[in-house]
Amino acid sequence: MSRSRRVISIVSLAAVAATALGACGGGKSSSSDTAVGSKTVSTDASGQAVYPLTGLPVTDPAAAARVALVTKIDNHPDARPQNGLNSADIVFEENVESLTRFAAVFQSGGSDPVGPLRSGRTQDVNILGSYNHPLFVWSGGNARVTATINNSDLVNAGYSASKGKGGYFRDNSRKAPHNLYASTTTIWKNLSPAGSGAPQPQFLYRGPSDAMPTTATPIDGAHISMYNVKVQWLWDKASGNWLRSTQNLKRTMDPHIDKNDGSQVNAKNIVDLEVVYKKSKADRKSPEAQTVGKGNGYVLTNGTVIPITWTRADRTVPFTLTDANGAVVRLTPGRTWVELSFLKAFAQINTGVDPKTVAWPAT
Repeated sequence: MSRSRRVISIVSLAAVAATALGACGGGKSSSSDTAVGSKTVSTDASGQAVYPLTGLPVTDPAAAARVALVTKIDNHPDARPQNGLNSADIVFEENVESLTRFAAVFQSGGSDPVGPLRSGRTQDVNILGSYNHPLFVWSGGNARVTATINNSDLVNAGYSASKGKGGYFRDNSRKAPHNLYASTTTIWKNLSPAGSGAPQPQFLYRGPSDAMPTTATPIDGAHISMYNVKVQWLWDKASGNWLRSTQNLKRTMDPHIDKNDGSQVNAKNIVDLEVVYKKSKADRKSPEAQTVGKGNGYVLTNGTVIPITWTRADRTVPFTLTDANGAVVRLTPGRTWVELSFLKAFAQINTGVDPKTVAWPAT
């Protein structure tokens, strides 16, 4: 069976902005967008301003109002450790040709430097359609991919399109093509379009008084098989984070490190979306995630796993995640990783079980 046929159709991630969030959520976990002048400010149920992509309280109003910035980060073994993964609000891991690549979304904070940066894919247009014309930071692509990006609502802030204004540079200590970096501060300053604004919230978050749903089961972690990349997420109760490890070339698991501070890559939430991959019309060798529709998946949050169904009617709206009871799943405020995985590529690590004994799903 071909790889593209082993994948399922897409799942829907999380909350709907504005009135949809208020309708789906209950108690203090709902949030909304309030217009302030020409900008939109996200707030929680108590009226406190929160960052739209994390649900955390705003500490920098200017950052909370700025446009989202998406970087395409290399995940070739020669590109590790990368810079900036622990500074992004949301990270998508996409299957590409024989490996994976990250679309790291920055808004509440940035990373100087960020990278290594690589090329975009046609699937990025649909994946990022709900982020309100985000700046798209990439190394470039073939003519068809470039035309697809230029004809979309993503703002091309790539290496060539930036015309020297993006703070791009080569790190001579690394070999090309795994050595291109940029500065999020420089790109926001020089390339943000006039009148650009913040993205809508992508998820619904739990408030302090919200209990975990009855559909949540405690676990120690999960194995997710991506395209020639084995991903392990383990729950760290002390920090309240999921910690990421990946298999190296010697077939052993190593902690995935962010070079900026030497810390292990981590997140408050892991959202595994099982999606169908088809061949991109721009490059028949390139898989293209089908991220509009309906599918299944899992949410890892607060030391538990919640099986989900996702729905997404249009690329301009966020994914909606619901559990077996039909309730919209609420995440822990903080950073989120989204795995755009193949069908049945998820294996949970039950509490007290040695991760080494949990088989990796076949892909």
